[in-house]
Amino acid sequence: MKPMNWIKVLENKSELAAGRVMTVTAGKKQIALSHYEGKICALDNHCPHQGGPLGEGSIENGILRCPWHGWDYHPCTGKAPGFDDGVDTYPVEEREDGVYIGIEEEKPHETTLSDVMVKTMANWGVDTVFGMVGHSNLGMADALRRAQKEDKLKYIGIRHEGAGAFAASAYGKLTGKPAACFSIAGPGATNMFTGMWDAKVDRAPLLALTGQVATQVVGTGNFQEVDLVRAFNTVAGFNHRIQRDSQHAELATLAIKHALINRDVSHLTFPDEIQELPAGNEQAQTPEGRLGAHAISPSEGSFNKALGLIKEAKRPVVIVGHGARFHMKDIIAFAETLNAPVLTTFKGKGLISDHHPLAGGVLGRSGTPIASWFMNESDLLIVLGASFSNHTGITPKKPTIQVDMDPLALSKFHKIDAPVWGELSATMKLFREALKDQVTTTDQRPEIKQRWEIWHQEKDKRLAEDRGKGINSVTVFSHLSDLIDANAVVCVDVGNNAYSLGRYFESKDQQFLMSGYLGSIGFAFPAAMGAWAATKGNKQIVAVAGDGGFAQYMAELTTSVKYGMNIKLILLNNNELGKISKEQRSGELDVFATGLGNPDFSGYANSCGALGVKVTDKKELSEAMRKVLSHNGTALLEIHTDVALV
Repeated sequence: MKPMNWIKVLENKSELAAGRVMTVTAGKKQIALSHYEGKICALDNHCPHQGGPLGEGSIENGILRCPWHGWDYHPCTGKAPGFDDGVDTYPVEEREDGVYIGIEEEKPHETTLSDVMVKTMANWGVDTVFGMVGHSNLGMADALRRAQKEDKLKYIGIRHEGAGAFAASAYGKLTGKPAACFSIAGPGATNMFTGMWDAKVDRAPLLALTGQVATQVVGTGNFQEVDLVRAFNTVAGFNHRIQRDSQHAELATLAIKHALINRDVSHLTFPDEIQELPAGNEQAQTPEGRLGAHAISPSEGSFNKALGLIKEAKRPVVIVGHGARFHMKDIIAFAETLNAPVLTTFKGKGLISDHHPLAGGVLGRSGTPIASWFMNESDLLIVLGASFSNHTGITPKKPTIQVDMDPLALSKFHKIDAPVWGELSATMKLFREALKDQVTTTDQRPEIKQRWEIWHQEKDKRLAEDRGKGINSVTVFSHLSDLIDANAVVCVDVGNNAYSLGRYFESKDQQFLMSGYLGSIGFAFPAAMGAWAATKGNKQIVAVAGDGGFAQYMAELTTSVKYGMNIKLILLNNNELGKISKEQRSGELDVFATGLGNPDFSGYANSCGALGVKVTDKKELSEAMRKVLSHNGTALLEIHTDVALV
């Protein structure tokens, strides 16, 4: 006789009324428990037709009827009247302390294909998964559960798959390494599409994992059937459906390798029948021997042409974008060699502290007059890891050197005088060595200091503006600049809040994350969850959002509370999509459909278990912001702001 575990499922027989049936769990088994003819009986809970839950059925005329399609079984024997099949039964013992069901001892877990692929991902450094578990990804979810139990990764259950994809995108932007977003088939997968595109266009590595309906019903119009490989062809650089005879560990390796090297989105979809198949002898892979060095030096010709332009320049300016974020030590050392101002794109905000003597602030629509002044006064632009977007407005009318690791990014929009293909740190070191004792540029540091003084005088004038319709943005970001941790990570949304942050917030050593090229509203708070996971909670995480953006994913506040995320949200509430209203006026159109009906956001935060604080008077702002930023846990500061004072 096989070993048996006896598991108590009822404290007393009376908990189940005579003639009734209920579902109970014994170990991992779902049991349909019935009270029939004075005794308790136990059947397997799954109807053999389509797996209907017999414990949710009813007993009619001595027969247990499945609630889904009406198949009948005897409530104690499990036999189907008139047929030779039925469902399994389990032994029941009614004891003094309760009702027990006998379950065979669970067999040791046999490694599945999902286990092998999850372990491979973990070996490659994928340590965080943002996802939602559902009926078409349960086998894969079980593999993720086992990996988490073994401390190989952390699983964060989100409330909307779009937020999970944004969180994974932010993780990739911050670290240069992929996190995973995880969903069911159909609508769960398509919900991730926006966040996947955000990662793709901002060149952030991301791994998307989706469940899929069984292969045999693909193409038949099955429930939640979407051809995810075809659907994601435009967004995923590596895009595959797992099959029974795939090289499973190799596919996981290639997915991550493509994401890392190409800084792109990889997608793997797992049909339902594949997820729990035994792995047999297949073993997880590691990255050992699968990646080469990235320190690529430029060609001699392109380097010498750029070097010649630098030697001739008197007022060069260095412009850095988001692509320079892992190379700033060498870039700043290079700028110091030239005594040249360092300007950043908005996506590159914070790559150099605004308190550095060479810092010129943000260039472009979200920037300061300091940066634009130095660009206009320059005789050479040295552009590093930036994309020349319209938002930034790097002029094509100045002699320009562009250095980038991506050859397709070079001269993407217009002719560049000296396009240089090379890794930024390696190229900067070569420039410094070649320029030793040969620098004849103007020391622009005194001018930089003077331009900052002029800008501070202008900011002081704007600080005094008050129309009685809310707090102005310069006040919000002046306080935030003073009170935030010097090394915090700031996740900013789309809209006037972003423009004002770029213009008024003076950075120290903070890092900034935003939805750059895609410009997707709603990014900030999910991104903050990704940043919290990436930093392992060791840095202050601050999200800055408007009322329109936060409302799109405000349910994720409960996720932040659940996982103890130390996230602070600075919420600018003006009851309007203010940036869109401004664009309508600029286009000489009537303002239409931009007004918002908002809840009490601070009250909502408190109801979720976070700290919620509301401010309507600028005299109270500093103390309230200090309280929120110092709170141990998730906190929201709702600030009523003037839509016109941005």
